[in-house]
Amino acid sequence: MTTPSTGRQGTGVRAGAQDRHSPLDAPDPRRWLVLAIASAAQFLAVLDLIAVTIAFPEIGRDFAPASASALSWVLNAYTVVLAALLVPAGRVADEAGRRRSFLIGMVLFGVASAACGAAPTLTLLIVARVVQGVAAAVLIPTSLSLALPAFAPHERATAVGAWTAVSAVAASSGPVIGGLLAASDWRLIFLINVPVVLVAVTAGVRLLPRSPRGARQALDLPGTGLVLVCIGALVTACVQAPEWGYGAPATLGALAVGGLAGALCVRHVHRVAEPVVHPALFRTPGFTAATLGLLCYFVAYSAMMLGATLLFTDVWHYPVRTAGLAVAPWPLTVLVVSALSGRIVGAIGERSAGVAGALCFVAADLWWAVAADGGAGGTRYAAHFLPGLILAGCGTGLYQPVMFAATGLLPAHRLSLGSGVLMVSRQGGTALGVAVLIAVMGGQQAPGAGALRATWLIAAVMSAVAVAAALRIGRGQGDGGGTRRRNAGEAAVAAGGSRGPHS
Repeated sequence: MTTPSTGRQGTGVRAGAQDRHSPLDAPDPRRWLVLAIASAAQFLAVLDLIAVTIAFPEIGRDFAPASASALSWVLNAYTVVLAALLVPAGRVADEAGRRRSFLIGMVLFGVASAACGAAPTLTLLIVARVVQGVAAAVLIPTSLSLALPAFAPHERATAVGAWTAVSAVAASSGPVIGGLLAASDWRLIFLINVPVVLVAVTAGVRLLPRSPRGARQALDLPGTGLVLVCIGALVTACVQAPEWGYGAPATLGALAVGGLAGALCVRHVHRVAEPVVHPALFRTPGFTAATLGLLCYFVAYSAMMLGATLLFTDVWHYPVRTAGLAVAPWPLTVLVVSALSGRIVGAIGERSAGVAGALCFVAADLWWAVAADGGAGGTRYAAHFLPGLILAGCGTGLYQPVMFAATGLLPAHRLSLGSGVLMVSRQGGTALGVAVLIAVMGGQQAPGAGALRATWLIAAVMSAVAVAAALRIGRGQGDGGGTRRRNAGEAAVAAGGSRGPHS
């Protein structure tokens, strides 16, 4: 994905971009198996973030009396830790060796999953979710950086697209899988990870390439701490505001701490040699837009997904298995649209495809806000809710591959850092989306139709911001736009049509 120089060679991001196109020997014949192992880790990490949402009623009954804000930390403990540690974990993996870090992360994820499944109290479940978040922070950026070197430069767009598609399918199918497992026992959502981890570790020991250790770099502990404090304080304020009061000193104090930590982090990264997030990344055309767009998109995404499952379980009173199946048109639509997205991106460009995807999200939110009400029944579901699920699936299939493809603008030595930053946007947006829904619910464990309608209207606003971010994709790249369009088309084809990792 060659792009013209912007004249900012001192940034360290544009310089060296040609490294991705250096000639390689014959591609690794095991590359698709390596990508399959890496994608399995990505699938588990994303699935355990989403699938647990539909099990909230079952978890709440097991640990009654638990408030909605307390239960939300089963999600947020995982999400906040993962978001804060993604970038430093990627750097540690580069230094210690990606293969070793990946295998350690997989083992730790399996142990934490078993602990979640066996947790006797809500507190211990949340602690185990924190450990899961640490393990996932190692797995997600390491998985992509392990897989890409096995591919020739012209195949890397395909590899990134396939890896992104696994994430989108995992997120969209999470409620379906979670509903089917929770119908028997919510603990199966975590315990099912253990055999998958065993298979992945066994295959990884035999197949994953050994990566050399990188140059030793100082870990930016202050920057990492500021990121953790910023995200944690803001999410805590949103989640606890219904109990503390929106104007209470505790709520305002948490917001102030989060804002101050964010401001100090911005100042910090411009003053140290090796910051947790290198500011040069954001001088790459399109990367800042992708970061902001993914943040807003996942705020909307998580609020929409959790709102839909709560509508089915708590307003329409569907059994948990039925609720999971009711969400199934979303991931099924993702698969269909992904199969066509390569041609769409190739025909209209990545910017237009990203805008179309975000507009589908806006339309889905507005549809639910207007059409979904307190009534139930199969006919009402088909007429009033199903169209929104299909629109959301179209948006997922178009938007995510385009925005994650922004990593293709970065040179090889910034790939893990750039992918980590985009993953921070994803995880931070997911946490904030859950927090928005909890805040709108007013601390009640069972939401009303009015609260869900307000949530979808907020998600529509965030989706509209994602539209604006997609409009910035592809700008400022001069004559490289045609190449970017072709490469985005390759990534989108992979997101929908590549079956290499699964063949």
